[in-house]
Amino acid sequence: MGTSSSSMISLISIILWFSLSWATSDSIHGDFLQCLSGQTQSSHPISEVLYTPDNFSYSSVLEAYIRNLRFNTSTTPKPRLIITPTHESHIQAAIICCKKHRLQLKVRSGGHDYEGVSYVSHLSFILLDMFNLRSITVDIENERAWVQAGATLGEVYYRIAEKSKTHAFPAGVCPTVGVGGHFTGGGYGNMMRKYGLSIDNIVDAELVDVNGLILNRKSMGEDLFWAIRGGGPSFGVVISYKIKLAKVPATVTVFRVSRTLEENATDIVYQWQHVADKLDEDLFIRLIMDVVDGDRSGEQTGRATFIALFLGTSERLLSVMNRSFPELGLQSSDCIKMSWLESVLFWTNFEIGTPVEALLDRKPQVLVHLKRKSDYLKELIPKAGLEGIWKKMIELKRPLMAFNPYGGKMAEISPSATPFPHRGGHLCKIQYATNWEEEGSEAAEMYLNFTRQLYNYMTPFVSKSPRASYLPYRDLDLGINLHGKNSLSEGRTYGIKYFKSNFNKLVQIKTKVDPGNFFRSEQSIPTLPYQMVTKCAPLSNIFLNSHCFNEWYM
Repeated sequence: MGTSSSSMISLISIILWFSLSWATSDSIHGDFLQCLSGQTQSSHPISEVLYTPDNFSYSSVLEAYIRNLRFNTSTTPKPRLIITPTHESHIQAAIICCKKHRLQLKVRSGGHDYEGVSYVSHLSFILLDMFNLRSITVDIENERAWVQAGATLGEVYYRIAEKSKTHAFPAGVCPTVGVGGHFTGGGYGNMMRKYGLSIDNIVDAELVDVNGLILNRKSMGEDLFWAIRGGGPSFGVVISYKIKLAKVPATVTVFRVSRTLEENATDIVYQWQHVADKLDEDLFIRLIMDVVDGDRSGEQTGRATFIALFLGTSERLLSVMNRSFPELGLQSSDCIKMSWLESVLFWTNFEIGTPVEALLDRKPQVLVHLKRKSDYLKELIPKAGLEGIWKKMIELKRPLMAFNPYGGKMAEISPSATPFPHRGGHLCKIQYATNWEEEGSEAAEMYLNFTRQLYNYMTPFVSKSPRASYLPYRDLDLGINLHGKNSLSEGRTYGIKYFKSNFNKLVQIKTKVDPGNFFRSEQSIPTLPYQMVTKCAPLSNIFLNSHCFNEWYM
């Protein structure tokens, strides 16, 4: 394939850098870059989207999508090369050449991976950064849209609203989150009680597999299509998704109401547990428990904040609340009418009246150091338990907990319909959130410890056997896979928490489509051991031979 003279000069300079800087590292060299060039089209030269550490733009490109400052330090491991594809052939080349040269490939969409797994590794690695692939094509007549993995949720919502004020998509409320990572792990938002998760509304996808082939739903088959909707980024690189749009009213209603302990917060939270998953499916009420300054100087108190989206009028909302949740004491003055698109800004804590174009800004409102963990609530927390939780939170001060209710559509979908298993029988999901601004490892360890203490305190109240977790709230405390001889058992440690019994099927699909475990990370889906593959062979029958699979584990 031919290249332009400027592209050839650029490629030669990059090859020279590789040769000089990696000559003693036993890593990769100019052959890798020549491989990349040879695998791409002359009309889309890959040299124009490559960034080596000596490139003037390398640091700005790397840091542009680091959303957790814990992983933006001088000691954080950096990629040997950043590839920012503008064409699907660049993704194909990256996979083929990294595989050929035995290099780890990390794939980043929006950079919101809480543990930095999408862009950090202690092995030599190449970063495939998808931010240039952000095309969104909306077909309102058929209520469908094709969305590339590098788009943000804010961009998706904005482009849909450009075509229709009464269509939306059920996904997260943070507009800077990338589509690729969000959809890969499940994708929940404040319409999930009405329409389910993002993955429940994906009808097709384009994926580059481990052999560099571009597959759609038909060519990849239903097993792989099942796996990429909630099973994590262990099966290939998704280029784009075809999504089914959701109907929303032209005007929705939102509210944000807070109550402190002195304002009967414990009783209100206790009642919220009883009703949140049983309310009208048009109503989603998130509960946030945190610690704030009290009325008395130097004292702190607990605060419960209830944030709601209602797909209807304020009059109907008040009727629902007075009938089902009068304990909150919602008033008409608390209810705010706006478009669905404006409600995204409200939920992201923008000031009311902020232009909706703010959804197109890829920069988060704030950047901090952070730690997240997650849990699932299947039984009510008694009042005495809530009182103890408030006491523990006031002691720790910093971590907050966000409770997101289930029920509605979530309870209607089978746990095996997608890799995401947390459906019926769950009252809500809990997120533990700790943010801090102080620099340094000492401060980080202190706040990490605070988060873990609250998580440990919650043990008696949350799901058990397994204690379940939500994959997009990535938590390396649950286990890390070293991808050695114990890879399957290491993967099972965290995999069962994220996927429950669906983990077994994911392992089987992974072994079939990526037997060499190329797409791997600290918490990826492992492959089956060679001994098991030969025992249960042929691979095509592993799906049928669940007895063999279970026998291996036992």
